[in-house]
Amino acid sequence: MLEGSVDTEQELGGKPDYSPVSWREYFDRMEDVSVGPDHGDVHRVYRAGAAGPLLVLLHGGGHSALSWAVFTTAITSRVSCRVLAMDLRGHGDTLVQKPDDFSTHTMSSDVANVIGACYGETPPPIVLIGHGVGGAIAVHAASNMVLPTTVGLVAIDVVEGGATGALHDIQNFLKARPKSFKSMDHAIEWSINSGQITNLESARVSMVGQIKSVYVWRIDLSKSEKYWDGWFRGTSNLFLACSLPKLLLLAGIDRLDRDLTIAQMQGRFMMQVLPPSGHAVQENKPEKVADAVASFLLRHKFAEARRETRR
Repeated sequence: MLEGSVDTEQELGGKPDYSPVSWREYFDRMEDVSVGPDHGDVHRVYRAGAAGPLLVLLHGGGHSALSWAVFTTAITSRVSCRVLAMDLRGHGDTLVQKPDDFSTHTMSSDVANVIGACYGETPPPIVLIGHGVGGAIAVHAASNMVLPTTVGLVAIDVVEGGATGALHDIQNFLKARPKSFKSMDHAIEWSINSGQITNLESARVSMVGQIKSVYVWRIDLSKSEKYWDGWFRGTSNLFLACSLPKLLLLAGIDRLDRDLTIAQMQGRFMMQVLPPSGHAVQENKPEKVADAVASFLLRHKFAEARRETRR
């Protein structure tokens, strides 16, 4: 965990440190996993932990596996677990033969293929955890049981009603942001000042996954527009129909749609609202998200508390 933070820098009277930080501060190892019929698709994954359930972390649109960096340190300090965070196709350092195929079927298959390549036919108990688009993919993967050892599902700030209603705003957001930056430091500073990420520690490690070495965006999200509706349409019903224990984490109560509101009142899933956190919940409030996920894992006896955190 880094010592520096926005508050610390300001207390010292200096400018916040916007320099990038290596993934090595948070994950144990990085791997490139070859999958597909000709092993032509190569997925970048980051891993941590050696025992306990496997938390498969799926990032949101435009982000990368590095958006889970600070959360990974937080959750592995609370419970005994393994973490695998992967760059989805078209994102980060993953390279696939059809980078523009963002269908939920293809992306769910990617997750299954990566886990199969890493763990064979008998992976450990899996808890799927996804944010935004990654949350929708997690819901589809859990519903279709593409990973037979899946025992739990966590969706972060992905609600069908709110997501489909906000789709028309995405293109405006993409058009308004800078096309390029002077440096990685500049990109990190922009992410903080724009409010895209409000946690400086997370921005310093995660923006590296969004920006290429020539300081332009790694993915042109506007090219995925034809898939946006398909990502979220029907996810609320899929989430509710999934028989696995499940947790929904939201940035605000206004994100809830009617189906989820009724089901939550009936106690059909666990839910926690973490305002004010913004859409990048696990980046902006990694400790609170880790607390919620740890409670979920312990409640369902998926994981054991780390000795130093037991009360």
